[in-house]
Amino acid sequence: MLTSLFPNVDWEKMWSATYETLYMTTISTVITFILGLAIGIILFLTSPNQLWANKIVNFLTGSIVNIFRSIPFIVLIILLIPFTKFLLGTIRGADAALPALIIGAAPFYARMVLIALREIDKGVIEAARSMGAKTSTIIWKVLIPESLPALISGITVTAVALVGYTAMAGIIGAGGLGNLAFLDGFQRNRQDVTLMATILILVVVFIIQWIGDMITSKTDKR
Repeated sequence: MLTSLFPNVDWEKMWSATYETLYMTTISTVITFILGLAIGIILFLTSPNQLWANKIVNFLTGSIVNIFRSIPFIVLIILLIPFTKFLLGTIRGADAALPALIIGAAPFYARMVLIALREIDKGVIEAARSMGAKTSTIIWKVLIPESLPALISGITVTAVALVGYTAMAGIIGAGGLGNLAFLDGFQRNRQDVTLMATILILVVVFIIQWIGDMITSKTDKR
């Protein structure tokens, strides 16, 4: 039945492209979570009246985040071509898309982390400080646990955005479903290939959202 509905689809290529999309999304999401969390915590702790209050560090970090968050992803990919080629020796393939995906998403997630941390009851942080808790203890025992549902919700939104980013990265040969939809679908006027790639991208997005919502609900103790 699938063969009759999608006569031009090469299923081996389609599953390979799906794997590449999942690979790019998974790796970039994990690294984005780590980097974004670290940057967001730095932004929070260096803001006024916090443990590491420092106007210069806060301003510089915030400026870098705002700059990279403001650059359209397709433009960012092109700007990072020399860096990607220097780092990996190529600008083609799933691995070559990772630097742009991470640099594009980490600042976005860092802002979401900052928003989540600002929602924490100040009294909880002050109580930990008054008991002489170290900064590392406050980070791991107060900030992260208290904001965990929002952090997971934020990384879910970011992961969904990254799926879209991988599709855009496919246009310059990064692989994945976006690349297949553009080369085998659009350029060869095979609408069924483009449709099937789109359906699989939607399935990936729905699965990510479902997993994210489930984990968020389990960690939210309110």
